[in-house]
Amino acid sequence: MKAMNLIAGRCAVPWWPGGACALVIAFALTSPARAIDPRHPDWPCHRIKVPELSLAAVWTGPDISDVGNAWREDREVNELVGRIVVRRTSQEEAEKAIADFITGDAATRERKAKLVMAGVFTVLGAERAQVMNGIERFARRQKGFADKIRDETRQIRELQDKPDHDPKKIDELVKIITWDTRIFEDQKRTITYVCDVPQAIERRVFILARAIQQALE
Repeated sequence: MKAMNLIAGRCAVPWWPGGACALVIAFALTSPARAIDPRHPDWPCHRIKVPELSLAAVWTGPDISDVGNAWREDREVNELVGRIVVRRTSQEEAEKAIADFITGDAATRERKAKLVMAGVFTVLGAERAQVMNGIERFARRQKGFADKIRDETRQIRELQDKPDHDPKKIDELVKIITWDTRIFEDQKRTITYVCDVPQAIERRVFILARAIQQALE
């Protein structure tokens, strides 16, 4: 708040554009918040970071620890997994594909179910981890961008304090900080949507696991 009041006071000078003032004040009010979990300082999402998917949270079927990468070596399973994990395949299409594949006697159905579940969990778990790593990289870039804007704001204050300040030079810096602040705010809005992606992947795993279990039963 102290920083915001200081910047607001600087806005009184006639050659400081009003729009730039609004953006700079907005930045002072919305600079990156502290991580909600100190164990993951680069995690910007409101939902606490859970680094890895829990198989037990989505799967109550037979143990798949003995499957390993066998699902990759089975052409039919590999193709099925590749088809049902992608978002463009609707839930109804995925459920039908699973039901059509997991057929046969009890032993055959269990073998197929374990292979499909192992593939789904491996592929979507890797995708979720990749997305979360990307979110943290994005957050680190945002922190760097925020530092840049704060430095530009500091430079403006220092220039203003000089008795022989050059209004043109300050105006150029104001344009830069105005542009940088807009980019920062646009990216901040983007991260809000991106933070929903890991949860969407988790829901997909749960939906597919349920369909596999139903086909098995």
